[in-house]
Amino acid sequence: MTEWFANHVLGMPELASKNGAAVDALIVYVHWLMIALFIGWLIYFGYAVWRFRASRNPKADYQGVRNHASSYLELTVAAIEAVLLIGIAIPVWAKAVDRFPDAKDSTVIYVMAQQYAWNIRYAGPDGVFGRQDMKFVSSDNVFGVDPSDSFGKDDIQTLNEIHVPVGKPVIAYVSSKDVIHSFKITAMRTCQDAIPGLRIPCWFTPTKIGKYQVNCAQLCGPGHSSMTGGFLIVESQADFNKWIASKSGASASFE
Repeated sequence: MTEWFANHVLGMPELASKNGAAVDALIVYVHWLMIALFIGWLIYFGYAVWRFRASRNPKADYQGVRNHASSYLELTVAAIEAVLLIGIAIPVWAKAVDRFPDAKDSTVIYVMAQQYAWNIRYAGPDGVFGRQDMKFVSSDNVFGVDPSDSFGKDDIQTLNEIHVPVGKPVIAYVSSKDVIHSFKITAMRTCQDAIPGLRIPCWFTPTKIGKYQVNCAQLCGPGHSSMTGGFLIVESQADFNKWIASKSGASASFE
């Protein structure tokens, strides 16, 4: 019922991640609550118009309501909202930010936003990221990789192109080279601000093979609307391994 309501009534965009189902469920529950409140208030409005019509109440009553029914109703609405917040919204948020998958069982990438593109970095065949330092950041080295670190020699960098295997958690460490951006992949139901000087992790588990757009969800300058050239490509593990090998120039296994 929840999935049908999300797809056919709300017209939600395609869902292609495992953890995104909880996000959609929360959106559906909130809409059901809003529908219930809308119908309830319409009924109450109709009753008030009928109950306090001029023909029945020719003389105004300046004392007003003598009971606490309205207060009880307000408390009930507040209690329902508290249940949604504490029982659903906070657990979904906590699961997303606190219960990260193990890095050894995930595809780990670094994402560096800039006006107006996405820089992506993978560990090479050795599975270890090279050391980074702010003093090495330049137009040709946006991640500030230490050129003397042997672990960084085989690291892979791409522009606006993210490849990940299907069914495997993806951990993305998001940062920015210049201003505040926001790394958003609608189909994965993930969105994380990219802030200069910070490397903030987010994660998702893709469930469908396909190509999905990466957007910037934060006004980041006059070219913000054009920052839609990034794509997430979800593919089989075998195809991902071939892509990694083609980029690294070596035959490597990423099982």
